Amino acid sequence: MAAIKRLFGNFRSSRAKKSDSEARSAIEWVVTGLGNPGEEYARSRHNSGFMTIDRIAKAKGVELGRRRFKGVTAETTLAEKPALLVKPQTFYNLSGECVSALLGYFKIPPNHLIVLHDELDLEAGRLRIKQGGGDAGNRGVRSIAESLGTTDFIRVRIGIGRPPGFTVEMEPGRQPKTEENKDYLLRPMTAAERDALAPILERAASAVEAIAANGLEAAMNRYNQRS
Repeated sequence: MAAIKRLFGNFRSSRAKKSDSEARSAIEWVVTGLGNPGEEYARSRHNSGFMTIDRIAKAKGVELGRRRFKGVTAETTLAEKPALLVKPQTFYNLSGECVSALLGYFKIPPNHLIVLHDELDLEAGRLRIKQGGGDAGNRGVRSIAESLGTTDFIRVRIGIGRPPGFTVEMEPGRQPKTEENKDYLLRPMTAAERDALAPILERAASAVEAIAANGLEAAMNRYNQRS
């Protein structure tokens, strides 16, 4: 009897390992939004990536509830292809810790990673899709690039613009307005500001689906134009 139990146990273990392997190999896209965990940051511009992930999850009827590799995740589909939605819980500037671990676990190439993030250097209300290139000072993007050892991932850049009155060319002897930028990024938006941001978040969510459905170039041609 003991031998039969061991045999049956090994059989179940083998099936579980096979199922886990199949699930891991099934994922074709990883979509991660950048942001900071915690209620105090939930309505900030810096959480535009998180907000977009939430919109995608709601549209797909899934909930980000499973915690793994320092992030909360949900499995869904993009253009009928298995995909994983991710919100790293490491805080914005360490997003690469979560993202690189997930890509390694699911064996996803960097060009099937889509990163949604806010962009100070992009006019508010504009959207730009790109692959590779520099991080333009975005530490979350930099963390992902350093953790993966490549910039060959897709970025959906959500324009939030600079704070009012900001000028790139500072007067002689003055320091860049880093504190002003920080407050602009992290403070909760007013209801009017959230309403103004909502259309670009919806557009970013649609762009993610378009990338998976029609390819990067077609999505860039469509979404990098002014809406």
